[in-house]
Formats: sequence, structure tokens, C-alpha cells
Amino acid sequence: MAAKYVLLSDYIESTEDDLYNVYSNVKTSKELWDALEKKYKTEDARMKKFIVAKFLDYKMIDSKTVVTQVQELQVTQLAAIIEKLPPLWKEFKNYLKHKRKEMTVEDFMVRLRIEEDNKATEKRSRGNSAISGENIVAKDPTKSKRRKKASSPKSNPPKKKFN
Repeated sequence: MAAKYVLLSDYIESTEDDLYNVYSNVKTSKELWDALEKKYKTEDARMKKFIVAKFLDYKMIDSKTVVTQVQELQVTQLAAIIEKLPPLWKEFKNYLKHKRKEMTVEDFMVRLRIEEDNKATEKRSRGNSAISGENIVAKDPTKSKRRKKASSPKSNPPKKKFN
């Protein structure tokens, strides 16, 4: 319980004064987390709406070449496509988001095909793992199937000698 308050107070003390005033009345770290999540998810949604609106309102101008402007639009389109990738593509999506160099649509399509092929190969190998024997325990062929009888007085009675 004390750890919650230490974490909460450390966070609040490290924030700027204006944020401190907003979050200083929060009682638990969960309340703080929920408040921050709500704030930043809302900002993220607003940012996406802004980008979509900017894309839809885009007008080509005469002072730039058409090719340059199409390339600018392609960057926005690629960002939108990356955002729409399914959840299983999360790692690839993060990789693309953090790439510093912009890529063309053709480069993007090549990377998508490679990633899709890799995922299909991985899925097939996971599906065949039971068949290929990766998880099957094999018996040691050097060990005999029969158990050796333990030598005890009952199992090996002493032989009597007749003179």
C-alpha cells in the first residue's frame, strides 16, 4: 500500500506546476492512470481526426511540382495504412512507425509482402510442430523394455548341495 503512495507522490512531484494542480487531488495510482489514459487517448483521437481532415482538405498548388505533392500525399496514405494493420502486426507496425527514412509505396508493398510471407511461414511451422516431432519425447533405444529382477532372498533362493 505504501508503494502506491510513493509512486503516486513521485509522479505528481515530478510533473510541472500546472499538471500538479490538476492531478494533486488524485487519491490512488489507479485513479491517476485512468485520468491520464482518458486525457491522452482523447488527444490521440483528436490528432487522428486532424490528420484525416488535413488529408481530405489537401489542395495541390502551382508553386510545388505535382510529383512532390503526390509524394507528400503518399506519406500520409502510408501512415494511415500502417495504423490500420491488424493487431497481430503490432511489432511490424511499431517498426514502421519508428523508421526515420520515408519510404515509397512500392518499398512499403515489398516490406508488406515479406512480412506477410514470414508470418505465413511461421504459422505453418507452428502448425506442423506436432507432426515434425519437436515436442515429442522419444524413448531411449539403449534401455531395455524389460525390468531387471532385483536380487533378493525371495527371488533367488540358495541352491542346496547334495552330497
